[in-house]
Amino acid sequence: MPQTDHDRTIALAGLIQSVDLVRNIARRSQADPEALATCLASLLRIDAENSAAVYGGIASLRSGLRLLEQQLDSPQDMELTRYAVTLLALERKLARRGDLLSLISTGLGEISASLVHFPLTHSNTIARFADLYLKTLSTLSPRVMVSGTQAYLNNPENANRIRALLLGGVRAATLWRQSGGNRLTLLLRRNSLLRETRQLLAASA
Repeated sequence: MPQTDHDRTIALAGLIQSVDLVRNIARRSQADPEALATCLASLLRIDAENSAAVYGGIASLRSGLRLLEQQLDSPQDMELTRYAVTLLALERKLARRGDLLSLISTGLGEISASLVHFPLTHSNTIARFADLYLKTLSTLSPRVMVSGTQAYLNNPENANRIRALLLGGVRAATLWRQSGGNRLTLLLRRNSLLRETRQLLAASA
């Protein structure tokens, strides 16, 4: 994976888009269908040549890029930040667990093969993503504590969508690490990342 601010920005946008969808489902039981599909599809594009290809093009990340611009320019949304930081920490733990990485790889291969029967955003497919999250990432700490309306959180389909999107968020966190991103990058290259975010937003308009 290329290690450029371009690729790091795309990875961050994918991460922010995933956690924003998690929050929308938890609060309102709603998620933009296209943004949801983008995050789920990223899980199956394992051999993409660059970060943009993982998400099927920059235009698919507009909502994530808009939120990322706000966070880099004036970080005030602490809930989004908390989710993102937790997933970045989880991904670092996952990267050291070959057994869990193998389980995820096998599971994603099975899900990809099943798409001939159930589309990407079908409840059966989302349930399989969610089950993969439960068997792997949910066994690690820190646990992702999702806040929202209890009635929505207790809904099984919402719970599955949230877990599937958290898995998608970890995919973005993997891209961030593979493109050279770390904690210092966010501190030292914040202005560069903001500039790249704005360029990507302009290019995707």
